[in-house]
Amino acid sequence: MSILSFKSKDIGIDLGTANILVTIKGKGIVLREPSVISVNAKTGGILATGFEAKEMLGRTPKEINAIKPLKDGVIADFTATKLLLKNILERVCKRYNAVRPRVLVGVPSGITEVEERAVEESIMRAGAREVYLIEEPMAAAIGAGIEIEEPSGNIIVDIGGGTTEVAVISLGGIVISNSLRVAGDELDEDIINYIKRELNLAIGESTAEQIKKQIGCAMPLMTEMSMEIKGRDLSTGLPKTETITSIQIEEAMKESIAKIVEIIKATLEKAPPELASDIMEKGIVLAGGGALIQNLDKLISMETGMPVYIADEPLDCVVKGTEKTLQEIEKLRTVLLNSRKRR
Repeated sequence: MSILSFKSKDIGIDLGTANILVTIKGKGIVLREPSVISVNAKTGGILATGFEAKEMLGRTPKEINAIKPLKDGVIADFTATKLLLKNILERVCKRYNAVRPRVLVGVPSGITEVEERAVEESIMRAGAREVYLIEEPMAAAIGAGIEIEEPSGNIIVDIGGGTTEVAVISLGGIVISNSLRVAGDELDEDIINYIKRELNLAIGESTAEQIKKQIGCAMPLMTEMSMEIKGRDLSTGLPKTETITSIQIEEAMKESIAKIVEIIKATLEKAPPELASDIMEKGIVLAGGGALIQNLDKLISMETGMPVYIADEPLDCVVKGTEKTLQEIEKLRTVLLNSRKRR
């Protein structure tokens, strides 16, 4: 069968460090879950995936392992990733009666051949007929509505859970890209360390993520925000409540955010002069969960001297890009990493 004849039950997957999103061509996003799996340490059987498994992080007895199998945008645990992908694909196929679908997966631009094969193998084992891969910044650009086939330069910055991907795109290809292993998870870690250091309080990952979403900012806000947080007092070992402000969280995330700004500037500096003028005119598009950090767009604009736009629904750009690619596969087949076919 031809690559051009994708049918209606084709499936797109955004294999993110923090979340996995699944789309079915023509139906939109059908699944959105944290990239977490919990398994029985003795039998290797799956106990839970997604939200249920995320609730178990840091709370499990020794016979249960709650795992985030993707770290810094790459597969850290092959076995757990295969189990997670197989479980998700089987559930989606069963719910939507998708028999042996063709699957397009968004993967980080720094993925190795070994990791590519691991992703393909996991999807094939879950019952797919064919597997195609697309680089996440390319998928994010397509999902953000950038006209990638035009002979002009565009720049996309996709700040996910594990990596920040910056890519200059022209004529349906990535002209230059950079991947930085500093993104949402690192910012959560910064918040945990800051609160430990400054407030002598131990908090968990989910609390740090909540703080980042509620009061995290890259530059001071017009009105300072604060929130109450609960944790363990490191002196007494007892539960304690503290109040933290947006100014403190800005300080906590400062170094990591500076690294994200630097990688954007470094990518812009390497862009061919012909494309640099297009980029200056069109500006920078931000995608991924990190795009929602308050005032990050303003900081990047101030540092680069360029307009910065946040994509509509930035968290969904990669998965929407996989769906659009499936819909226009004839036009966009050049963006696929592996156009070889599996049966």
